[in-house]
Amino acid sequence: MLVSQTERPDFAHVYDAYVDFVWSMIRRLGVADSQLEDAVQDVFVAVHRQLPGFRGASTLKTWVGGFAVRVAHEHRRHAERKAEQEPIDLHLELPATGAGPHESAEAAQAFGALQRLLDTLDEDQRTVFVLAELEELSAPEIAEIVGAPLNTVYSRLRLARARLQQDLLAFKRGEA
Repeated sequence: MLVSQTERPDFAHVYDAYVDFVWSMIRRLGVADSQLEDAVQDVFVAVHRQLPGFRGASTLKTWVGGFAVRVAHEHRRHAERKAEQEPIDLHLELPATGAGPHESAEAAQAFGALQRLLDTLDEDQRTVFVLAELEELSAPEIAEIVGAPLNTVYSRLRLARARLQQDLLAFKRGEA
């Protein structure tokens, strides 16, 4: 959604439209569950502060996504410095499908495996992979969010996919 110079988006609209997107992205970028609410709040505090300066040069989604990526990076870096990395409570990601306990346990294990695989990627590759594969953003949108050239996004995505494929094969062979 591009806005004109005279049309300013309302904060309540921005929040309502993108809170789920931000929550999901922050979580998938590896912010610990105990920090999720704070991280999402940090994103929207920054959005609120910067909203009057929003000029519509990008979409609101990519603009907000840029804040989310930076906040997630800061929260992860802070947690790593304090050695407070905790396992992610994966049951929060489970869809409400009415699945039984066995199916729910299998889904939780799958989410746990995905999280461990994502943790093997460096920050840049993880960010691009999460945005492309899990948030389903286009490469140009990702380039705008992370502030990198389009070819760099493609390169990071290719490297992330190769690394994850290698790690997944090692996991299947029982090497991980």
